[in-house]
Amino acid sequence: MSDRVFALVWLALCAVAAGIGWQIEAAFSYEPIGPRAYPLLVIVLMALCAGCLACRRGDRADWPSAATLGRLSSLALLLLAYAAVFEWLGFPLASVLLIVGIGRLFGGGWLACLLLGGISGIGLYYGFDRLLDVTLPAGRLLDR
Repeated sequence: MSDRVFALVWLALCAVAAGIGWQIEAAFSYEPIGPRAYPLLVIVLMALCAGCLACRRGDRADWPSAATLGRLSSLALLLLAYAAVFEWLGFPLASVLLIVGIGRLFGGGWLACLLLGGISGIGLYYGFDRLLDVTLPAGRLLDR
């Protein structure tokens, strides 16, 4: 039953995302199919998977424990905070904080989380910004 509830909620979110994705337009055409094709393709694939999950005969599943639900809620709050501070703190620092938070949430030690967060945040920024030429915000703190 929990699989079906999840699938129906996910289908509703896919419908909302499709409505938002359909409104994406670019001032100029930089590719033959336009900027909305990729998001809509991902949304269609997610909706198909959610539909399959809703229709399948599943095993009896129990709801997660209160501790697991608490960790999942904390993870969702971490991701919302990441989205909220992404431009202000910039990709490197916001990513470091996100990775450290997720690591600590799932039982990682402080040193390991800080090392992985620092290496990942800075490494990903360098990879995207310098190697792939994808512009990411450095943060308003560093723009002075």
